[in-house]
Amino acid sequence: MARLIDLSHPLEHGQATFPFDPKLSILTHNTTSTIGYNITQISMSTHQGTHLDAPRHFFDDGTPVDAVPLDRFFGPATLVDLAPGGALEPRQPITVDMFAAHAEHFQPGAKIVYRTGWDRAFGRPEYYSDFPSLALEAAEWIAQRRIGLLGMDTPTPGTQWKEIHLALLGPGVEIVVVEGLANLELLPAGFTLAAFPLKIKDRDGSPIRAVAIVE
Repeated sequence: MARLIDLSHPLEHGQATFPFDPKLSILTHNTTSTIGYNITQISMSTHQGTHLDAPRHFFDDGTPVDAVPLDRFFGPATLVDLAPGGALEPRQPITVDMFAAHAEHFQPGAKIVYRTGWDRAFGRPEYYSDFPSLALEAAEWIAQRRIGLLGMDTPTPGTQWKEIHLALLGPGVEIVVVEGLANLELLPAGFTLAAFPLKIKDRDGSPIRAVAIVE
């Protein structure tokens, strides 16, 4: 029987974000004692917590999240564990050499998830400031291989965030980038990933409930 492993962080009122992003607000709108049912008001970024980036995130004419084919969000995936049994150092560069032993998995259309162990810092200030950082050269190496999806347990791929996103999301590449994953240490090398976004029309990304299906 297949097991389901939750790869998502919880969403909580007041949760930290990048300094320039909208803040997460989860407020009671009405309750069973006021109108007979509970209903909540939520305000947040399309890139809050565990989420994905569509090409529209950095390209005004890029594919929006509601137009990305559904099969890009679901299917066989490979875990690349960069820190087996532990975690990478704060701000450690993630280089091409670190992916070299797994190069055979970086095939056109493939879904690759890499683990740094950084989800352990979620909820602390350093989660957004000191995460291990994908080198631009590594992002370009991945982009050249035309994989379909790249997931990670850091809040964004790297400190050179603009250049990296341009490489991964650009025309002819358009890799779906899944950020802020959790619990990757529970995964085997091969699993099925389900990471569907909300169907937000003409927009740049979406929070997701990422789940691994493990046989």
